[in-house]
Amino acid sequence: MSRLSRLLTAATVALPLSLAAVAAKAADVVDTAVAAGQFKTLVQAVQAAGLADTLKGSGPFTVFAPTDEAFAKLPAGTVENLLKPENREKLRSVLTYHVVSGKVTSADIAGKTASPKTVQGTTVDIDATKGGVMVDNAKVVKPDIMASNGVIHVIDTVMMPN
Repeated sequence: MSRLSRLLTAATVALPLSLAAVAAKAADVVDTAVAAGQFKTLVQAVQAAGLADTLKGSGPFTVFAPTDEAFAKLPAGTVENLLKPENREKLRSVLTYHVVSGKVTSADIAGKTASPKTVQGTTVDIDATKGGVMVDNAKVVKPDIMASNGVIHVIDTVMMPN
């Protein structure tokens, strides 16, 4: 094999490895939610509210992310109503109620209760003292999905600010 052939073969082998290294870099909370596939409604709402760029920012953020099933449990027409342009501020309020500044993992809260301030401005009640974690009336069904700019905790209910 000529020297040029060996170099081309080495370059071809190295290329997929370098692409894999780029792909292995953790995605931000928005891209992580998109990739998960169970947050289509949440991602649509984040985009409609104009919050995608913010949640792609440096953070860190703790996001309590309701699944598509959680959104489906809302009364009929609620999601469609929130997605209307004239309800953008209400949608932003609901979504930012699901976000806490900083990175809070399940290990940070295990066996404790807390009431951190949400990005929306009010507090959310977290209770991790009873064999699981509750955030207001939502159950954390999958904790600690790490992203480059924070952490996502999957919840089974859409929380509404007071």
